[in-house]
Amino acid sequence: MTAAGGGRAGEVLTRVGLGAGLWLVLVCAAGWPLAALGWWAPWVAWPLGVLLAVAAGFAVRSVPGVRVPVAAAGTLVALALGFAVYAGATHSEHVLVRRDAASNLQAAVSLATTHDRVVPVDVSVIGGPGPLERGDVSVGSGAFYQVGPPASPSVQPQFLLAPAVVYGYGWWAGESAVAQVLPAVAMGLVLVLLGLLVASATGPWWGVAAAGLTGLLFPVLNVARGTYSEQLALVTLVGGLLALVLALARDGSSDDAPSTRRLALLSGVLLGGTGFARVDALREVLLLVPFLAVGAALAGRWVRPLLAGVAASTLVASAAAVTLSYRYLGDIAASLVPLVAMAVAAAVVSSGGLWLWRRTERRPGHREGDPRTGALARVPDLAAGLVVVVGLVLVSRPLWMTVRQDPNDPGARYVAGMQQRQGLPVDGGRTYAEHTVDWLSWYVGWPALAVALLALALALRSGLRRVGEGRLEPWLPVLVVAAGSTVLTLVRPGITPDHPWADRRLLVALPFVVALVVVAGWWVGRRFPGSGRAWGSGLVAGLLVVGVAVPAVVATWPFRGVGVERGSLAAVSDVCARLGPDDVVLGIDSRASSEWPQVVRGMCGVPTFLATTPVRRDPARLRSVVDELAAGTASSGHRLVLLAADGPEALEVLGLEPTPVVDIRFAEEEHALDRRPDRTDRGGIRVFIASAPTS
Repeated sequence: MTAAGGGRAGEVLTRVGLGAGLWLVLVCAAGWPLAALGWWAPWVAWPLGVLLAVAAGFAVRSVPGVRVPVAAAGTLVALALGFAVYAGATHSEHVLVRRDAASNLQAAVSLATTHDRVVPVDVSVIGGPGPLERGDVSVGSGAFYQVGPPASPSVQPQFLLAPAVVYGYGWWAGESAVAQVLPAVAMGLVLVLLGLLVASATGPWWGVAAAGLTGLLFPVLNVARGTYSEQLALVTLVGGLLALVLALARDGSSDDAPSTRRLALLSGVLLGGTGFARVDALREVLLLVPFLAVGAALAGRWVRPLLAGVAASTLVASAAAVTLSYRYLGDIAASLVPLVAMAVAAAVVSSGGLWLWRRTERRPGHREGDPRTGALARVPDLAAGLVVVVGLVLVSRPLWMTVRQDPNDPGARYVAGMQQRQGLPVDGGRTYAEHTVDWLSWYVGWPALAVALLALALALRSGLRRVGEGRLEPWLPVLVVAAGSTVLTLVRPGITPDHPWADRRLLVALPFVVALVVVAGWWVGRRFPGSGRAWGSGLVAGLLVVGVAVPAVVATWPFRGVGVERGSLAAVSDVCARLGPDDVVLGIDSRASSEWPQVVRGMCGVPTFLATTPVRRDPARLRSVVDELAAGTASSGHRLVLLAADGPEALEVLGLEPTPVVDIRFAEEEHALDRRPDRTDRGGIRVFIASAPTS
């Protein structure tokens, strides 16, 4: 594979993409201490954001880019812009805390309006901390933890900082109207970066093809329609890999030494900075570690700046996660601790291998009869064979494996309920992880997966042969990082298998499959003799359209209209309009206690508490708690408003007259476990309120 040639329009796109990724990392790094101190206010964040944008632009101003002709660059921009406009115009309204997108939006609203990441709650409005101390009442709800002592509790958002910071800018700029289209803009930028990355290894129009085909995939579109974290992580991840390819491509020239080091440092900052958006970004970092050792063995100029950049940004991102999202890290410790252990092991093994290599290299006469020569000569073939074996094992897993988790896990209970509703055998412990390759096939088809597996094996074989000759191909680290990340995801997706929501875990694997198929097409097109090369490339491009685009369009077509949960914003506005500045809200049923507390607290600006599960299940105890809170709120000059979202029954049991506030229906994501989603379900919102009587 060779670097793309042509005009300089691609260099501008490269700098814009890398600059945007760098801005994202810098603004999250700066936002971390400010959000921790409660200083993330508009008058601080906007000037800081502009200043960091200027700094990012200055840092990438002279970075060499992918050389793409104007026509190809214009087409790439048009594709990405068209995708962003379409995804933004059809965006979902994930507002109520049901999915991670809504959790991220509410975290952004909380940070933008309170200027604090972990927000204190004043318990004096309910008469004191007694109900919290007894466990009758909580301030924590879905994706928002209660932290601190009951006398001075706080609310901590579940996930990492990047979505709250980035989408918070959108909230300041135009509330939900802007915040909910920023994800589409970010994903459009990802398509540009992906196109440039593939173009750097093949050619400009093949990069355009990769970006266009990726944009057709429903998981890509679905995530672009919501305020998820994946698109932000992809901006920095794909940008970091692109910068790494460009750095390695210039490593052999003494004239390009400054550019090599600058690009390598930038790559490290972007790759490590992905940890601001995604905890498992450590996965890609640890997969890169062996190449640092290989680069050091080959005396690469890019090794030290890359190591410095990735170490610094990973350290800062990890510190932000530990200080601002420690409850979340505790919840995922079972996955996070092994990942950290793998990273440490990768560093130790790579360092040990480098030490042994250098020690052997210094031995007199080591090249003559060196047993390493024969061993290394066999590594490429063995690696290619291993790729095929791993692929076949993953494909065949449903025939001989059923992956399960603890049946008492909350996710397992959720799966059991889905199985019962869908007429499947009830086995809540099933994760369906043995079917992850099937998940891929839903969106790209089995032929594309077969081509991608073969292309991966041959490309890895070719790249490792070059390493044996003392040369590191610029695309080889990207190939291994993407392949390793894909395999780890397929082995353990680490998500409730509720499709299409679960398919966002495939947002590294699916673009990687598309890129491999495009690379295979480019390689086959080059096999045609001189005069027939254009004809041959056209034929291969047509086959790509049939082999990848058709399955992608078939999977996406049922969801071509607007996104899901449309009307949620209007519902929230109606609820907020019924609440006054002196009101205190108590959620008294399941949905009111999981979906609404942070929405009312953040978007309505009204103090909100929820009755805990044991209290909600005992009407007599619930009545006693309501009476106590009604008296406490009255003593502090407030009014207690009870909110029910499952139906009016919880209010009627208390002898109160429910006042209907919202009753709407909308399309929501289908819940499927064992097949590709092909429709939307009907969902809705019903809200009833009542004022608690005071004695």
